[in-house]
Amino acid sequence: MKKEIILILTFYIVMGILQYATSAIDIGQWLGLSWVFLNYILKALLTIPLLWLYFKKLNEYPIWKIGLLHLFTMPLFIYIWIVIYYTLCDSFGLFRLRGSREVWDVYLTLLFYSIQFGFFHLYMYSKKLKKQELLSAELSKLNAQSELSALKAQLNPHFLYNVFNTINSAIPATAKNARNMVNELSDLFRYQLKVSREDMVAVKEELEFAQKYLDLEKERFGERLQYEIEIEKGLEDVLIPPMIIQPLVENSIKHGISPQIKGGLIKVEVTRLSENLHFTICDTGKGITGQKHSQLLNKGVGLSNTNERLIKLYGKGLELNNNEPSGLCVSFSIPINTALKQQ
Repeated sequence: MKKEIILILTFYIVMGILQYATSAIDIGQWLGLSWVFLNYILKALLTIPLLWLYFKKLNEYPIWKIGLLHLFTMPLFIYIWIVIYYTLCDSFGLFRLRGSREVWDVYLTLLFYSIQFGFFHLYMYSKKLKKQELLSAELSKLNAQSELSALKAQLNPHFLYNVFNTINSAIPATAKNARNMVNELSDLFRYQLKVSREDMVAVKEELEFAQKYLDLEKERFGERLQYEIEIEKGLEDVLIPPMIIQPLVENSIKHGISPQIKGGLIKVEVTRLSENLHFTICDTGKGITGQKHSQLLNKGVGLSNTNERLIKLYGKGLELNNNEPSGLCVSFSIPINTALKQQ
């Protein structure tokens, strides 16, 4: 911020010196500096609301819309500046251009406006470009790490499948639950191996994976663990990043349900919220006491990794809220228009 202020002040000083020198040469004498200070202080004050409009309020607008809006704000800027500047100069007896020379005030202010906002837009564009390059580099790093993990997982997948089959065949036919658990574990591994090669998967596949994981955990917790999975009709084939629901479900079991003797309920909901796909994972566990929700996002692998991943991909991470009457709700949204539906 300090650098930007210095650049703006330098620009104003250079423009002020140039205008002062030009006016002195034009009229043949050097005048006081009061009118120059008044000139550029007024321009600075009129620039502030436009900076807020263009770089805060309309920051995400396409450049052609910004250009059209400048065609409206530029003459308005010039008109307001001339009215105020001339009024103050006449009231305090300060120098200003008069008669046919007044057209130079219009021309110089138009030039000032164009150069100033041209520099502003160019600077902000370069900052955005640099930010996108950094984000792209970070995502490339994450992708490289994922690819390495995938390569490690693929070192000998057939060996692992054979191990599962060997274990399954060694289990007596009467131990039906044990056989089912091995099959579910095999399915979980198979899905993880599959999505390690894909950037996007259908919502229904992610939910099926989460359900298999919950079924496996239910073998351990029994009636202490209950779950519900609901998805709004028509959203089953929307594409989302893989392995993004299960870590949150696992977190609910580990920190919410497991510590309670009576257990609890985990509810996964997928709904459409405007142009977003909205996910909510709520549990009726022990909830959070003595900690801020923001602190939780920096602890544990499931929450922190998923939160960081969502921020990198969509600019917004997880939201944590207390569940009523007890427990925690974790939610996040993914823009539907960034994930094409499967054909």
